[in-house]
Amino acid sequence: MSGGEGTERPTGGRARAPQAGSGIPGLPPWADEDTPVFVISIAAEFSGMHAQTLRSYDRIGLVSPGRASGGGRRYSVRDIALLREVQRLSQEEGVNLAGIKRIIELEREVDQLTDRLAEVVEELGRAQSRLQTLADQPGRGSDLLPVRRTQSVVVWQPGRRRPSAEG
Repeated sequence: MSGGEGTERPTGGRARAPQAGSGIPGLPPWADEDTPVFVISIAAEFSGMHAQTLRSYDRIGLVSPGRASGGGRRYSVRDIALLREVQRLSQEEGVNLAGIKRIIELEREVDQLTDRLAEVVEELGRAQSRLQTLADQPGRGSDLLPVRRTQSVVVWQPGRRRPSAEG
């Protein structure tokens, strides 16, 4: 895979690392941080790694970029940030690749759970709002008084066994 796979090199002498937001070097104006636009050579330069390292990370499922219609790898700004984090964890923290992969998986799971929690909190707010609307309607307030529900617990105790007729 050569450097001429599509995306142009950022302008200026030395390539600067991409950053999320408007005006990302080499990022088309219609793209965001999740849009896969950078070819492997540019992603390698932005992340400070060799292209072969990026290929091996893709093979083991550590950082899996998008693919162009011809099959070439295309990295997003988020992918490049993840590559940098992989490098930091490896070099500065001494974490092996299996550990880094697990960390990434757990961070994704936390993100998904955080998103789901936000959805549930939103649903709860809507339900509370609907209940309040019903309670505020004339003539309906008495229908929506809280009802205290109790549950009784019955404890079964075995009685004495009756003598059998056979005994």
